[in-house]
Amino acid sequence: MNMQIRRSTLILPVNVPRFVEKAYLRGADAIMLDLEDSVPLKEKEKARKLIKDSLSQAARGGAEVFVRINKDPGLLPEDLMASVFPGLNGIALPKVESAGEVHNLEDQLARLEEERGLKPGHIELSLLIESPCGLLNLKEIAAASKRVKSISLGPEDYCLELGVEPSEDGMELYYALSKLVTICKVKGIKPMGLLGSIGDFRDLQRFERAAIRARQLGCEGASCIHPDQVGILNRVFSPDPAQVEHVRRLVGAFEEGLKDGTASVNVDGQMVDIPVYNRAQLILKRAEAIAEVERRKAEALARCK
Repeated sequence: MNMQIRRSTLILPVNVPRFVEKAYLRGADAIMLDLEDSVPLKEKEKARKLIKDSLSQAARGGAEVFVRINKDPGLLPEDLMASVFPGLNGIALPKVESAGEVHNLEDQLARLEEERGLKPGHIELSLLIESPCGLLNLKEIAAASKRVKSISLGPEDYCLELGVEPSEDGMELYYALSKLVTICKVKGIKPMGLLGSIGDFRDLQRFERAAIRARQLGCEGASCIHPDQVGILNRVFSPDPAQVEHVRRLVGAFEEGLKDGTASVNVDGQMVDIPVYNRAQLILKRAEAIAEVERRKAEALARCK
């Protein structure tokens, strides 16, 4: 089974043409066309009309393309109608608080896929947990649909619900993100997020620290709102080249040890046993999958020239 890679997701308002036109050049693994928070209520109808053409525009550089819809039941059906077309990889549902909300969205997606001749189940779901209520119900939410491939913690809205300001070290998010990672890993879903704020796009060092902390908890990628943040996420959520070479040596030494009848070998003072070997294999598998994503994006960009 192929490992799915989504280190960086660049969120941009679909009603700002210059952002959409340049999105494919930003190097993100995924582009999220936003109909939610970054689009004012009076602009939402106009923004919906832009989605269909924007799907192919955003995908030119080989990125996956998502649309973040509005959870409001007065807006959600029209958002879906405007979004479900060939070229759409997934729908992002914000502020999820119950499994029922996921079931409802899945039913609507299935009907639209059938009506529009799309492969059943093709469109995946990316869910955002942005409240303590959503976190408490996360186990049921994560099991609500096979379409759910990733779940993110929304740091800004979560802090709002807690009644706190985002801190330098993101400690107010530690419990929520740890729980999210744990549940996602059990369910085979990609945990996404930052242990810190997404909003201050000028302080790139702070943003990188937030990404590193999230990676250390087990997150596999995160969203961003500015092109300058994309490269940071791609780097942070990729194995370091030196690490890849090191674990390659560990794997080779362990496999040689197995031939000699031992499942524990010494490599430069490090004991390599079965858990270390398995972890090294995962790192190599992720590095290979990332290389494939980069090849895909490079080929797509080459076709644009």
